Amino acid sequence: MAKRTVGVIGATGMVGQRFLTLLDNHPYFEVTALAASARSAGKTYREAVGDRWKMKTPMPEAYADMKVIDAANIEEMKQRCNFVFCAVDMKKEDIRALEEAYAKAEIPVVSNNSAHRWTPDVPMVIPEINDAHLAVIEAQRKRLGTKRGFIAVKPNCSIQSYVPALTALLEFEPYEIVATTYQAISGAGKTFREWPEMIDNVIPYIGGEEEKSEQEPLRVWGKVEKGEIVKAAAPVITTQCIRVPVSDGHTAAVFVKFRKKPTKEQILAAWKSFSGKPQSLGLPHAPEQFITYFEEDNRPQAALDRDLYGGMGVSVGRLREDTVYDWKFVGLSHNTLRGAAGGAVLIAELLHREGYFD
Repeated sequence: MAKRTVGVIGATGMVGQRFLTLLDNHPYFEVTALAASARSAGKTYREAVGDRWKMKTPMPEAYADMKVIDAANIEEMKQRCNFVFCAVDMKKEDIRALEEAYAKAEIPVVSNNSAHRWTPDVPMVIPEINDAHLAVIEAQRKRLGTKRGFIAVKPNCSIQSYVPALTALLEFEPYEIVATTYQAISGAGKTFREWPEMIDNVIPYIGGEEEKSEQEPLRVWGKVEKGEIVKAAAPVITTQCIRVPVSDGHTAAVFVKFRKKPTKEQILAAWKSFSGKPQSLGLPHAPEQFITYFEEDNRPQAALDRDLYGGMGVSVGRLREDTVYDWKFVGLSHNTLRGAAGGAVLIAELLHREGYFD
């Protein structure tokens, strides 16, 4: 079967670069278009990126000499690709307009951006958790007046360090959660070379992050009703988000109260058995084990465990009873793989297999 052609909008940025490393030799998709700002248009990808290649692996040669297209040139993109990934650095209202313009031009958009996360008929998906939300695409197409075009988004990168572990425990009715996330500098699109101020430093504030961390899990746990996503009313979540001197990997310290307090054995069994549609379909970027628990007191660690299952697995450790809350644990996920480009690629793989690109 011929591969489906795909474009990457925002290809020169950190997440765009990550997309290209993940899509190189992908079994379903072939990158046939790279788009960025007007100042990069007409240059080869190598020229447009210059010395700003941020991945640990070299730039894939398949893309180095591709000419970069102006992201605003939707007609040219439509001629070159079947759908697009979007990871642009623009004002939120401009991103909303750009993504809708692509969708209305019958080019499906799988977005890494936050602009449409709260648009009622746009699914915000962690594929193992709320793949059922993709059903809202039908209502979105009616609103947009499209046959193929739509927008699907992935959630904030940091919530994937704790939301999967909590989702596996929803049957025990968690009702109050405290989560503190310790977030890598790549979450800001930076490396230590570009951000030397982060060396030997901790910054106790990340703009807008705490609101996302408290509210986006409720949308992931919501339901499709009358053509839109209605967020869950509970549990109550309060967070603090801290930038730490780590290159990749967001860590979360989580405290939970349950209405039906589970035993440690029940929690560990729930984590071990939890999986979703990506695992049942055998999608290329689906981790074999979605949640991995470490018994060691000093795990998970970003340096040791962020690349579990190609960076798509979620790690959990230090499960223990608390003196104020019922249970507490530590979670970890790779923020630019599971949390960003990898999560979006997994969504696209699911959309492809479920026929939404047809």
